[in-house]
Amino acid sequence: MKIVSLLSMDKQFITDLKLILNSTQKVVIIPHKNPDGDALGSALAWMCFLRKKNHDVVIISPNDYPDFLKWLPGENSILKHTIHPKEVRVKIEQATLIFTLDFNILSRCGDLEPLVKKSCAHKIMIDHHENPDSYAFLKYSDPKMSSTSEMIYHLINSLDKKLFSPEIAKCLYTGIMTDTGSFRYPSTTSLTHRAIANLVEEGADGDQIHQKIYDSSSFSRLKLLGITLSNMTQIKDLPIVYLTLSQEELNSCSYKKGDTEGFVNYGLSLDGITFSCIMIENESNGIIKMSFRSQGDFSVNDFARTYFNGGGHHNAAGGMSKLNLQETILNFKKAVKEIENNF
Repeated sequence: MKIVSLLSMDKQFITDLKLILNSTQKVVIIPHKNPDGDALGSALAWMCFLRKKNHDVVIISPNDYPDFLKWLPGENSILKHTIHPKEVRVKIEQATLIFTLDFNILSRCGDLEPLVKKSCAHKIMIDHHENPDSYAFLKYSDPKMSSTSEMIYHLINSLDKKLFSPEIAKCLYTGIMTDTGSFRYPSTTSLTHRAIANLVEEGADGDQIHQKIYDSSSFSRLKLLGITLSNMTQIKDLPIVYLTLSQEELNSCSYKKGDTEGFVNYGLSLDGITFSCIMIENESNGIIKMSFRSQGDFSVNDFARTYFNGGGHHNAAGGMSKLNLQETILNFKKAVKEIENNF
């Protein structure tokens, strides 16, 4: 088992990966369940690169994803496990190499987990979250990186930078942009901006990509945002707000997957607020989905892991609750009370 950080492009990892890729592989690339811009952007870019190296490559997504990501180059070739389970099973059984992108705990690939565990293929993890699990033969794990897409950028740059293309550039730009909050999160470094500059030179149109991701809301999504903001509450005497959405409120706005993307960030736009949480009811799964964002020293990763069966990054994490919405709100307030001295 090898755990490496490629901030300076670890030579041993590159050597090992080159050796594996020297022979033609049947490759499966898997993003996490409910894939976001970074998961899909990194997976599609990596697929395009490996196909240029003459490997047989398919991306298998555990489930569907928002419509605003379906313009990405190569997206129409993705197999979704929820739609094509038999074909997915065959592809994983035949794979000689499985890349897991943008997650580091196998359960994050949902119902694909037992298929991946059973597979005899070498597993390679590429991810930027903290506390990686130990299921992979090779790991490129670097929580200091802004995104998995930035990691894939550096990987391609090291393996064969001549193979960059406009399609790869658009996918990686999308992943980096979405996971950095349009380059404003603390994880955005000078390296990130240099990568973005190079991707623009390779054919990524930042203005067009931003418009496709952020300026294509439906009328019902904006109505849902209005309801969310009207539900926003501040914890008394603390720089903390929480937002809620019930299943009834989601249904009233014809909710579609991805409609609540970014809603939690509105809490941090308030002057003096350093911690924002959104709680979204999901009746079909019997859970409350939770997202946490913070500014500064407070770790929502630690908070999510301690109280809500989740995790993520220092300033961005997710969690869940099996209580109902009102009980989850009470539980959140209780948890905040326990850590109020951190603010």
